[in-house]
Amino acid sequence: MPPKPRITKEMVVDAAFALARETGAENINARTVAKKLNCSTQPVMYHFATMEELKKAVYAKADRYHSEYLMNMENQRGGVMLGIGLNYIRFAMEEPHLFRFLFQSNFFTGTTLLEMIDAEELAPVLLAMQGAVGRSIDQVKEIFITIFLFAHGYASIIANNSLEYDEELIKSHLERAYRGARSSVQEETK
Repeated sequence: MPPKPRITKEMVVDAAFALARETGAENINARTVAKKLNCSTQPVMYHFATMEELKKAVYAKADRYHSEYLMNMENQRGGVMLGIGLNYIRFAMEEPHLFRFLFQSNFFTGTTLLEMIDAEELAPVLLAMQGAVGRSIDQVKEIFITIFLFAHGYASIIANNSLEYDEELIKSHLERAYRGARSSVQEETK
């Protein structure tokens, strides 16, 4: 039986994820990951034939991390919709490198808005919202698109250091966007 590798695939992904958080995914390469693991590049290349494969694994980990972050509703006032929107924007402020990797990199391209909203990774968010607003899943998706696009605009500007985070102002804008989206959906069902 061959010896168990000292550096596991999970360790490589975790090290690359840490690099993405600290300095940006563009700095993930065999040398930087190996340095983070305090090993040679051989274990990194053993588990991932290309850096593209590694970055895809890191992207998947970052996506899961982001979803968990969104759903952390501790100390949220104003309901699930507002909480998720504010968490999305806070994520951009607290994790700008991961935000840019997830939403402003080539790894995010090729996905249409409709494909994104139907992605299984988004299902827990949509179900939480559905429970909060008591609407059909299709109506929740319509509301979500409005809130997402609004929150994404704020988050993008903040993640790129072009805007200071002002929670009260952002919260008031998100509340207005939510009320408008919800009213629009209600009018369509009449």
